[in-house]
Amino acid sequence: MAKDERQRLVVGVSGASGIVYGLRALDACRELGIESHLVVSKAAALTLAQETRLSLAELNAKAEVVHKVGDIGAAIASGSFRTLGMIVAPCSVRTMSEIATGVTSSLLSRAADVTLKERRPLVLMVRESPLHLGHLRTMVRLAEMGAIIAPPMPAFYARPDSLEAMVDQSVGRALDLFGLSWTPVRRWGEDVGPLGGPVADGLTEV
Repeated sequence: MAKDERQRLVVGVSGASGIVYGLRALDACRELGIESHLVVSKAAALTLAQETRLSLAELNAKAEVVHKVGDIGAAIASGSFRTLGMIVAPCSVRTMSEIATGVTSSLLSRAADVTLKERRPLVLMVRESPLHLGHLRTMVRLAEMGAIIAPPMPAFYARPDSLEAMVDQSVGRALDLFGLSWTPVRRWGEDVGPLGGPVADGLTEV
């Protein structure tokens, strides 16, 4: 990407529970000066209504560029449109499975497929538990294709004091995979841990 060209990140939001991860990824892009390109699945609009008090218009307003999920001619559907990669936050099992097959039925899965074929980072914040064998095999297939499976796991070593802090740690660590460093992330050896700060009281060696 040319020096005078802004860095871009594609943000996909699917219908899995955890839409807050997509919201905070968009917030992070704005704070970092990254041009966010948003695509939201139809199911995600339903999740938005169930999990937040935001409207779809308010979600869209967090992004710099919004693409309709049915617009397969959008810029992010082409590999010649340069980006840092794509994050799907949250990523539903259906979306994950569609990406794994390469049979893309929407702009969200098409943009993910383009990301893979261009050898750019594709980070999938998969939300499902427990996982059956089919889910696990799909994840293996995606990993073999070059995708990064990054379920949003709480990092308790960071000593989060709120749900928001737990969300931000997960989102920030996902953004690390694109070479982006977001301020809310607490890092071992820097902010916490034996060199960067206190560790939990009462821990003993095993």
